[in-house]
Amino acid sequence: MAMFKRAFIFASIVISGIGVAYLVFRDQPLRNVPLRSTGPILFFGDSLVEGVGASTGHDLPNLLERGLGEPVLNYGIAGDTTRQGLARVSSAVIEHPRVAIILLGGNDFLQKIPREETFENLRSIISAFQSDGAAIVLIGVRSGIIGGGADGWYETLAEETKSLYIEDILKGVFGDPALMSDAVHPNDRGYEKISERIISEIAPLLDN
Repeated sequence: MAMFKRAFIFASIVISGIGVAYLVFRDQPLRNVPLRSTGPILFFGDSLVEGVGASTGHDLPNLLERGLGEPVLNYGIAGDTTRQGLARVSSAVIEHPRVAIILLGGNDFLQKIPREETFENLRSIISAFQSDGAAIVLIGVRSGIIGGGADGWYETLAEETKSLYIEDILKGVFGDPALMSDAVHPNDRGYEKISERIISEIAPLLDN
């Protein structure tokens, strides 16, 4: 059933003309793709990963697990900066994920941590997972929440580390009262909308 679900999603993406995203990013292969045969998907990040604003079972990792038909580990901690994420990344790497999804940076910008430090920390987190064999999905934070100017940094980092990049994860959600639980965090409907977008991007990756 899971393979059928992924095959259907993949076919839909190919038909829409964007199915090559999982193979390359800016005309270069993604690192650690094709994937190794074993290991979970691991979602590493802050409150958006932990599921602040969601009811039980409606956080992103749970939604992805149901949508993809594969285990997705929740390594989100609300309030984490990239510095705190880097300090605990070793505890996530020992899970030996074949795909690591990384969503961090918003708290750095809210705390006015220098961009250079933020993205060097992210680079080190990515390196830790990649050195263990994981393919990386790097998710960008909407710049409007954090003062602007970060979108290009995420994209450049993804290109340099040969990671799959998903930009502006709250696009179409942020600012819509029907999809938000507070000023920053989605509600169940908002998380569902985000999960659908992530699934459409990474489902083809899992078939390789």
